[in-house]
Amino acid sequence: MKDNLKWFAKNFTKGLRKKKGLMFVMLFPILLGLCSSGFSADVELIGAGATFPYPLYSKMFDVYNKEYGVKINYQAIGSGGGIRQLTNKIVDFGGSDAIMTEKDLKEAGAPVLHIPTCAGAVVVTYNLSGDPQLKFTPDVIADIFLGKIKKWNDRRITAINPGIKLPDTDIIVVHRSDGSGTTFIFSSYLSKVSPEWKEKVGAGPSLNWPVGLGGKGNPGVAGLVKQTPGSFGYVELIYALQNKMPYGTIKNKKGNFVKPTIASTSLAANTALPDDMKVDLTDTDAAEGYSISGFTWILVYKEQNYADKPEEKAKALVNLLWWMTHEGQKYSEPLHYAPLSKAAVGKAEKLIKSITYKENPILK
Repeated sequence: MKDNLKWFAKNFTKGLRKKKGLMFVMLFPILLGLCSSGFSADVELIGAGATFPYPLYSKMFDVYNKEYGVKINYQAIGSGGGIRQLTNKIVDFGGSDAIMTEKDLKEAGAPVLHIPTCAGAVVVTYNLSGDPQLKFTPDVIADIFLGKIKKWNDRRITAINPGIKLPDTDIIVVHRSDGSGTTFIFSSYLSKVSPEWKEKVGAGPSLNWPVGLGGKGNPGVAGLVKQTPGSFGYVELIYALQNKMPYGTIKNKKGNFVKPTIASTSLAANTALPDDMKVDLTDTDAAEGYSISGFTWILVYKEQNYADKPEEKAKALVNLLWWMTHEGQKYSEPLHYAPLSKAAVGKAEKLIKSITYKENPILK
């Protein structure tokens, strides 16, 4: 579009020079201004998906729009929805905390890249009078969600929380009702620590839950837990913090009770990283690492020449991804996400540089 206007300005003004010098003098600055503007304000990128990183993405996209004039419209509809909208070519990028399955990739019809943007912690949160700070072991968490532990004063919970008086009331399980990367992370963890969970329920973004109430998105689960006495659910850390909800300290593989923090999430992410960045961080081997951690990704087609997408828009997307994995990382910690490690940034750079338009690399 910019090149077309330059051509138009050149030829239009050439004719004006011959005919009406005064009109040329008046119109040329206007045409020149249009050509030099770059039309950045006209570029809008559409994304949809994970609620897990939504607080971070909201901040990043707002800052990027103010600095570069590119509007990013991101709808937090859950990872499953983001994957569907990307494969249906409704959006420019998807957001997901779940690695795309072989079925997802087949439906996409072309290679899709997983660009990591940060790591985060999924916490177990609850609604009990006095907001006691509770500890949980992996087997206890799994059995609560299996419906085997039904009361808050069950001896298995009280044994790991001596000195805390727990009520003789029912535990009301709250889980996600939509296709969710947060659920993918949480169920991947449960499948590793509980053979029964793995056999009966398994891991994935959408599950047949044995018990409980469903809430849509991290905000929906947080809202249900907050308004339901005796409830027990799981959300991304920032949602518990924003809603002033208590969350549990969890015993990890090394036998240490670890609180979810930026530091303990970063330790979980300090592992061998594959080139495609499709890696599961749950049930970490790190002695002080938090067990229910995971990366979140922006999903994009490797070849951007599809669905009549202009090259200008593909370039805008690649520039955004580069900024998110570099300058944008400084917004992670203030919102309680773990920024990408140097190694993860290096992997992200290679992935971004592999994005093409008509088989030519967009980022030189």
